[in-house]
Amino acid sequence: MAKKKKEWSEEELILTFGLTRVLNGYSLLENWLAVDVPQLMAHEEKDFEELLSLANEGADFWNEETLKMRFISPLLHNFIKLYSKEKGYGGFFDKEISATVEAIYLQTKTDFMLAKGFGDIAQTPYFHFQEYKRSKKSPPEPMAQLLVAFLISQEKNKNGKPLYGLTIVGRNWQFVVMEGKQYGVSRVFDATQKEDLLKIIAILRKFKVILETTLLD
Repeated sequence: MAKKKKEWSEEELILTFGLTRVLNGYSLLENWLAVDVPQLMAHEEKDFEELLSLANEGADFWNEETLKMRFISPLLHNFIKLYSKEKGYGGFFDKEISATVEAIYLQTKTDFMLAKGFGDIAQTPYFHFQEYKRSKKSPPEPMAQLLVAFLISQEKNKNGKPLYGLTIVGRNWQFVVMEGKQYGVSRVFDATQKEDLLKIIAILRKFKVILETTLLD
């Protein structure tokens, strides 16, 4: 019989696995978010203005798939390019992942996972996008799903390195880092605001640097 997937809350994960949400001064998170607003290249300006306009028109109304296709995918493709054939990592969409962590079976679907792998097989996860919902408490909770993905990835990777990710709830983006039992959560970045959208791009670009300099084996 297939094991039934439990829908966790953030609070349950904290209590069950002894996690600590660091409220202030989490250096891994602070270092990641310490970015300047990027100077876009001439060919990026038009794409950026179109992306910003789209966010203002639809971010509060799109369902999960529309948000993913009309906003998330163009942002990743035009501004970040989170893949490298030479270094062997790339993006995996809608992947079910599972592992037994501290004798507890965990399973979740990661909406976008950046990992080392081959073909459609993801081997070493580094980053998770979660969940593209319009309401923070729409079950399953985006933050809880992200933490479950982190716990599964820690079990699979077994390398002690931090994991990075973010939750997206409509217009609101929050960046998350987890190392061991500790994790930190950023302030909310509003993707409908020009300054915040530029910061989102800069933070994701910085992750690519972190990945290639400290996370890749």
